Amino acid sequence: EERIGKRINVERVDEALGTAPSKIATGCPFCKVMLSDGLTARQSEKVASESVEVVDVAQLLLSAVKRGENKDTEDAAAASS
Repeated sequence: EERIGKRINVERVDEALGTAPSKIATGCPFCKVMLSDGLTARQSEKVASESVEVVDVAQLLLSAVKRGENKDTEDAAAASS
């Protein structure tokens, strides 16, 4: 636990916010909690947008797969008409 200086969760979130993200992704459950805490702190200080969220990489993969399934369904429907 840090006693002096900037907390590591806030430092990491500040680094990520420097890229103007809509999402901050991680594959580590501990890091997800750490980044979520840092993001919440920055959002309460109005440094970060309320629309930024911390997600697991698996969530991003799942949403991409679902988008692909929807596109395939739409393409099949268009081809049959």
